[in-house]
Amino acid sequence: MKPFLLLASRAEDEAAEDEYRAYLRYGGLEPGQLHRVRMEAGPLLELELSRYSGVIVGGSPFTSSDPSEHKTDTQHRVERELAALLDRVVAEDFPFLGACYGVGTLGRHQGAVIDRTYGEGLGGVTIKLTEEGLVDPLLRGLPESFTAFTGHKEACTVLPAHAVLLASSAACPVHMFRIKTNLYATQFHPELDAEGLITRIDIYRHAGYFPPESAEMLMEDARQFAATEPMKILRNFVERYAS
Repeated sequence: MKPFLLLASRAEDEAAEDEYRAYLRYGGLEPGQLHRVRMEAGPLLELELSRYSGVIVGGSPFTSSDPSEHKTDTQHRVERELAALLDRVVAEDFPFLGACYGVGTLGRHQGAVIDRTYGEGLGGVTIKLTEEGLVDPLLRGLPESFTAFTGHKEACTVLPAHAVLLASSAACPVHMFRIKTNLYATQFHPELDAEGLITRIDIYRHAGYFPPESAEMLMEDARQFAATEPMKILRNFVERYAS
């Protein structure tokens, strides 16, 4: 089997390793089957897509809708490199799954309006599938409604006309969409369980997602949710596109 490619951009080693282990575990992959590139660490080298079964973009501390002058040089570089890669991925309809940051990257690349209108705090939310979502192969085996973990400052306000809306929540109308046949983005985290969320709350308590003094309460709240259904998306992605 060709490996999958995980494009990560978390600078904190603990968060980066926890994310990588989650994609391995819930994707049913061995380390040799998931090639990770930490984009924040240095320039993205030229990628030969034919070497991979599919591309996954993990979550990120970067907020794509921030004003340009507020972005670091590293964020500008990562955004340029992802945009160039998406030019190729979209043209080929190459298997792609972007989690959280995928909405800000694939969405903006395809003309979506991404802003802070529908941001959601860290915690569990109820995701509801659309009619199209109920029959989409990447959502095979998921119920119409399920719990997933979120935590995002920005979201999609307006989808481009050629995108297919697959899932929403009460507070965020675009939680998952598809472009063409094989290009997907989720706003929720399909790799994230309660312990993973607790780890991120601890790591990002001073990152502006929530008041730092509320971290312990958020950790306790996370323990009240069981998010088990979203992980099926990762397994479905792997099973569908492994080549």
